[in-house]
Amino acid sequence: MTFASPAYLFLLLLLIPVIGWYIWQLHDQDASLQMSSASSWKTQPKTVRLYLLHVPFALRVAAIVLLTLALARPQLSNRWSKESTEGIDIMMALDISGTMQAEDLKPNRLEAAKNVATDFVIDRPNDQIGLVVFAGESFTQCPLTTDHAVLVNLFKSVKFGMIEDGTAIGLGLANAVNRMKDSETKSKVIILLTDGSNNRGDIDPQTAAEIAKTYGIRVYAVGVGSYGQARVPVQTPMGVQYVTMDSEFDEETLRQVAATTGGEYFRATDNSSLKKIYEQIDQLEKTKLRVREFSKRTENFMPYLIGALICLLLEVIIRYFVLKTLTN
Repeated sequence: MTFASPAYLFLLLLLIPVIGWYIWQLHDQDASLQMSSASSWKTQPKTVRLYLLHVPFALRVAAIVLLTLALARPQLSNRWSKESTEGIDIMMALDISGTMQAEDLKPNRLEAAKNVATDFVIDRPNDQIGLVVFAGESFTQCPLTTDHAVLVNLFKSVKFGMIEDGTAIGLGLANAVNRMKDSETKSKVIILLTDGSNNRGDIDPQTAAEIAKTYGIRVYAVGVGSYGQARVPVQTPMGVQYVTMDSEFDEETLRQVAATTGGEYFRATDNSSLKKIYEQIDQLEKTKLRVREFSKRTENFMPYLIGALICLLLEVIIRYFVLKTLTN
């Protein structure tokens, strides 16, 4: 409840001197009679008049309070809101080349990337998200969709050897751009995750970045791999053997790709840093929420006015009829 004219509520302060004056009058009108002892009066029963003596004044005070509240125009407010969401289109371009089997992230780079990306997808229910994978070539694992359960299952099915080995970063990025260039969504984002340097494909990463910029697509590039060396399993006629490789790749190209499109570059050296990177992207690309609030106010002074009139009527009845009859 709200008041349309709350200034009238200050009139209630006038009750302080009125009540003070009433108490002072009661004290001033007390009769004084000297008696040797008042013990005999204590046993006398209290009359109905004594109980009702202060009721008229209490009713008058209540009437003044209710009239003041009525003057302040109490209003009941019915509020409701209308919400609409404006999702973001996000295409994930995931490197599945052989070096993504390196075990500096646990259990390996690819599985760590899949697990963190899956959590990211689940936490963004209002966005259209898709998946492109690339190695020596590139293909779309899942087009933009809001059916995230399907997307998560397709993420789980991604594995090494699905396509010819190599690292075609430019081709993977161009494929992701092609999948979202016709989108009418205002915010379009590509998360490019790789651990290598572009060595395959007919499209240069920088060229793909320029195309993305043309369509208003931001690219967040994530370089995966610890500093130093990492163990990579290799299939041989003797079974799986581990080789050690330098964890180095073309970070400068990834930085340029991100800068060209207005995105950012990140380096993930372990599982924890990879998770934090996705959390940062999640904060940078918040889904837009538009809220329209409506309010309908209804005047509610009548109950207070009626209450004040009832109090005044009861005061008149008690003061001039009930108390007068008891006195007589």
